Parts: sequence; structure tokens; C-alpha cells
Amino acid sequence: MNYDDRVRRFQAALGGAADVVFLPISADLQYLTGVPRDIPNYGLTMHPGAWLEGAWLSPNTAPVLLLPRMTAEFGGLNKLSGVDIRVLGDWDDPAALVRDILRQINPPANPRVAISDTATGETVIHLQQLIPDARFISATSLLRPLRVIKSEDEIAVMRRAGAITEAAFADVVKQLKPGMTELELMSEVDYQLRRHGSLGPSFTTSFYNSGPDHPLLFGQRLATWPRALTPPVSVLFDFGAVLDGYCYDYGRTVSFGAPSEEQVRVHRLVMESQAAGIAALKVGTATTSQVDAAARQVIAAAGYGEAFRHRLGHGIGMDVHEPPFLTAGDETPLREGMLFTIEPSITQFNSFSARVEDVVVARPGGGEPLTRRYQDLIVIE
Repeated sequence: MNYDDRVRRFQAALGGAADVVFLPISADLQYLTGVPRDIPNYGLTMHPGAWLEGAWLSPNTAPVLLLPRMTAEFGGLNKLSGVDIRVLGDWDDPAALVRDILRQINPPANPRVAISDTATGETVIHLQQLIPDARFISATSLLRPLRVIKSEDEIAVMRRAGAITEAAFADVVKQLKPGMTELELMSEVDYQLRRHGSLGPSFTTSFYNSGPDHPLLFGQRLATWPRALTPPVSVLFDFGAVLDGYCYDYGRTVSFGAPSEEQVRVHRLVMESQAAGIAALKVGTATTSQVDAAARQVIAAAGYGEAFRHRLGHGIGMDVHEPPFLTAGDETPLREGMLFTIEPSITQFNSFSARVEDVVVARPGGGEPLTRRYQDLIVIE
């Protein structure tokens, strides 16, 4: 990736919008400079001066990366090349280091300070003390126009992330057997993702399993993980790989036991809905809401409209969910290089469910899926 070009384009876009920019270690910073993120923790881990962790720049000054010593050394970021790095010692004053950077940037009075949406409240509090006359705006919003259109290089990375995801799924399928638990499935998926070259799952690997004797439970992982998946049950996968900072998102449906007519019908409708959504993803012709409507109509016309409980899809790239969204009320015109998930589903609480999900590139003639395998209902007996 040409990060120097991205920085130049971002600085040009700043124009009169911002005088100072702060990007914490995040998707925004990795997109702009290549500074990598690590796998996040559930609980917070703290280092002295962690609130200053990130990069400072302006329309006229190159990015300077400030790091606490623990992040720089134990995170391996002190070995980055092509980045101006300043390291905060464990007992140094973080405010003094930030003041040095601000003197270098030399913002005007009442500066407009753009910070990423993911900056912490602690960071904002300290910046208010250092720059009391500042007006804060969203750096994420300023960067979004660059991030939303993926270059062919970015699409190539996402294609490889999709290949890792499908290779992992292929090896998971080999391990499937009736009676295994959802926890066993989740552990196998996460292991196979890493075995095939992913940093880890791009989001928490999830399942939406249901059948007449296997009620669908949303958001109750500790209750659902131990349940044995005994036929008849539909097993719905939702997971993805991470590669070079980019996130994939993928879904397929498996029947444990010979599928009933209802299972076959529900799965067929979901696949037809996805095909309609992919075909509608036409640059210069459709808006995001129109793509959602094209796919949703297939399921609604068959009488399952209430069971399609979510938007058709979302933008995707360095974050799993990015604007714009394929949903009613989002009238974003499609542009070449936009990436979306196309993920229709039918989820039923006490009957069979189905879902499919692939990342798709918006093209003039319709969408180009980056993954294409396992289009038929997979049966495990």
C-alpha cells in the first residue's frame, strides 16, 4: 500500500477543515500509515501515558507516532520503518511530550482538532487541558471518503482474506459431526482461521443455530455454547479472517441430519435473495437501499419477511462494519470499489433457519463476490 500517497491525499482533504489531527492506534491510523493493530482484549490493559498513544499530524506536517515504552517495546512498534516515532519513558510526563508535538505543528488560536471516533474519553480530557480553546471534530469522518472506496490492491488483500476464510471453513466441515457442541465448533473455526494464516477472527465467531427441538437464542453465548447439536438442526456460521489489517465476513448454513422440506426451502430462498442482491449491486444505477430492497423482496414474497431481521449488508474493509449500509433509508449511490457484505438470512426461533454471507465488490455490471464456494446446503449425517 502507498501510505505516503494516502497521507498526502488526507492532508489535502483536511484543507480548511482541521488544523491538528490525532489518530489513536486504530483502523484509521493503520489505513493512513500502516501502523498495525493487535488483537483487542475484552478487559482494559493500561500503560503509563497510554492516552497519548497514536499519531499527530496537520495539513503541513508529517505524522509523528507517540508511544508509551511498553507499547513500543513489547508491541514491537519501535521496529517500524518509515514512521517518525517518539517514545514516552515509564516515568516521563506525557503532557510534556504532546506539548513538544503541538509546538512543532504550531496550530492557530482556537484550533480545530480532529480526533478519531475511537479515541478514548481519557485522551479527550487530557487534550482539553492542553488545548483549552480547541474545537474537536471527527477525524474519522474526514478520512471516510478515502476509506470507503477500495483500490484494486485493497480488493486483492480482501480476496486473499476470503480465501483464508473459505480454506478454514473447508477444514472445519471435515470435523463436523452431529452431537458436537457450539463451543467445539467455535473453537475449531478460530483454530482453523489462525492455522490458515489469519491473525485471528475479525470479530467474535458466532452461530445462529435452530430447529424444532433447538430454539434460537440470540446473545446468550454461555447458555448456547454447551448445547449439543443433535439432528434435526440448522447450523448457521458467521465468522471471518484478518489479513494485513483487513477484515473478512462470511456465512454458510449446515444441516445436521437429512434436511426437511422446510430446511431446503428456507436455504433456497436465502440463496436466491443473495443472488438478487449481488445482481443489484450495480455502480451508477442503484443506491444502497435499492440493493437491500431487491434482496428483501425475494424473502418477503415467500412469506418470510419478518424472519429477515436485519439489513442486507454493510460496508467492510479495515473494520468489519463500515458505512455505507445496505438498508432502507440509506440512499448512498453505489461507486466502483465499494465493498459490501451481502448477507440475507431467515432466522426462526423454533424452526429451521438459514444464512449466507460473502463480501462483494460493487461493479458497473453488478456485484463481484470475493468468495464463491459452498453454495449448496451442506448436510452432515
